[in-house]
Amino acid sequence: MIKKAVCSLLLALALTHGAFAKPEHGIAMHGKLKYGPNDPFDYVNVNAPIGGELRGGVIGTFDAYNPFVIKGTAPAGLNTLTPLLVYESLLRRSADEPFSLYCHMAETIEIAPDRSWIQFNLNPQAKWADGQPITAEDVAFTQKTLKEKGRPNMRLYYNKVKTVEVISPSSVKFTFDKLPDEDRYDPELPLLMGLMPILPKHLLKDKDFEKLSLKDMVGSGPYRIANIDLGRSVTYERRPDYWGWSQPKMKGQHNFQKVRFDYYRNATVAREAFKAGEYDIFEEGDPNLWKNDYNIKAVDEGKLIKVELAHKLTVGFKGFVFNTRRDFFADKDVREALTYAFDFEWANKTMYQGGYTRTRSYFDNTELASTGKASEQERAMMAPYIKQIPVEVLETEYQPPKSPDSKALRENLSKASQLLEKAGWVVKNGVRVNKTTGKPLEFEILLYLPADEKIALAFARNLQRLGVKANVRVVDASQYEKRRLEFDYDMIINLWGNTLSPGREQTFYWASKFASEPGSRNYPGVKDPLIDHLCNVLATAEDRQTLIFAARALDRALLWGHYVVPLFHTEKINLAYWNKLGHPEFRPDVGVSPLTWWSNDTKKEQ
Repeated sequence: MIKKAVCSLLLALALTHGAFAKPEHGIAMHGKLKYGPNDPFDYVNVNAPIGGELRGGVIGTFDAYNPFVIKGTAPAGLNTLTPLLVYESLLRRSADEPFSLYCHMAETIEIAPDRSWIQFNLNPQAKWADGQPITAEDVAFTQKTLKEKGRPNMRLYYNKVKTVEVISPSSVKFTFDKLPDEDRYDPELPLLMGLMPILPKHLLKDKDFEKLSLKDMVGSGPYRIANIDLGRSVTYERRPDYWGWSQPKMKGQHNFQKVRFDYYRNATVAREAFKAGEYDIFEEGDPNLWKNDYNIKAVDEGKLIKVELAHKLTVGFKGFVFNTRRDFFADKDVREALTYAFDFEWANKTMYQGGYTRTRSYFDNTELASTGKASEQERAMMAPYIKQIPVEVLETEYQPPKSPDSKALRENLSKASQLLEKAGWVVKNGVRVNKTTGKPLEFEILLYLPADEKIALAFARNLQRLGVKANVRVVDASQYEKRRLEFDYDMIINLWGNTLSPGREQTFYWASKFASEPGSRNYPGVKDPLIDHLCNVLATAEDRQTLIFAARALDRALLWGHYVVPLFHTEKINLAYWNKLGHPEFRPDVGVSPLTWWSNDTKKEQ
């Protein structure tokens, strides 16, 4: 008995300190990894030629360099919402798996069986652009800096680290807190730590992190900044001295000698610049323009290539966002009522030649979308709040209002009027007013993309038939971003992107604690304990099936909360590019990944 107890104690100590953790070459959120340690990704061309230039177009502007704080907007290539060219993370994500990460800056990882900790053993080849080695101290410094001064989502993730242990100059271990009120750990946290962009301590430790300058933007990635024209363009050049060119998961990627992004004030200007050959690749979001606006000589001559690509990716969720922080949008009946005023069928037919599909789920085009009645698994996840849940959330599949003809639209507007009257908004002299205060129901739709103006004006015309006045205002991108970050709007149009493995980012999108956090993506100001609970269930799902049912349950709660008027999407990618570019074979599970493309005008240099 004594010998057995001693063995159990030694086993527990060994697991605590990682002695029995097997070094791994990657980690999958659920299931097994697709690729071995020495396998390149199979959606790239490992023999792609090196050289040439990739030119991209971006709508909007940028006014800052530091991508890790909410002050200002950093350019593409530095911005954390775009592929990072200068900075890297410890692990790299594959494009053809829901959520799998492979070693990169970390040579191996060790993970506790219960995911209570993860240890990163750094690649001895990994170096900063100034030649200094990347160390465990850099990793620890990054976590501390970003949890204290980083963007809200970074603070959310990295504050969940209980302890950081620098084991050696090349090994660092993160130990996590248990989930609140649960005797287990968040299974996603090890992966989130693997995606943390690493910063150079030796260059930044004595700097004011929120006021970093351009010269401070030194990373470990395959590119360095070559030139910046603030607000207009940014150019990156490929680093011949980059440490990672021999790494298996880098093969076939970052093949251009230069990558340049030019900024345009709106989509119309950007589209015309692309057709004139000012940049190289354009994804057309307007099906009407796709059919009618590309009948040009370059297409006929085969210089400009048009392709329509079916895909199996998420389409995101785009819609008119109600800011529930405004008193008149705090009432769910009001939000539901105004949803009836959007006439998708008319807009799709007259503006887009029937090219769009109405979005009906936050996870549309995937197995994560809710359908039919709530399943037993979904109901079990909602059980702590089941008595407060409206019956339609559980018993009815959400469908946005349909108006195939004028009669159906009149019926929809009649339903909207009834809901508004129920909420205390009546019509006097043709104006919808609050029956208690007499204040009219009037609000502003804030936009920065002129292309969205026509759909907003169409929505406003139908709202006017209800006696509701919606003023459509288009502002420049920097003003829009400032107001959006500070929730200074009545209504905006927003697109939430999703992956096939949604997780902790859903908390950043929808949780109550982020409703008042500037810089979060909880743009509607959602404050619902059920949604908080479901975000956590989703983020901590320990297997794929649990994640699927959790996503469906969250989807239901969001849809029936009427926080957003769903717009539309297309289930194919309309892509145009100049024939100077080559690319791997298009795959539905990967989509378009320009950084795996190459220039046809160059010979392989490396």
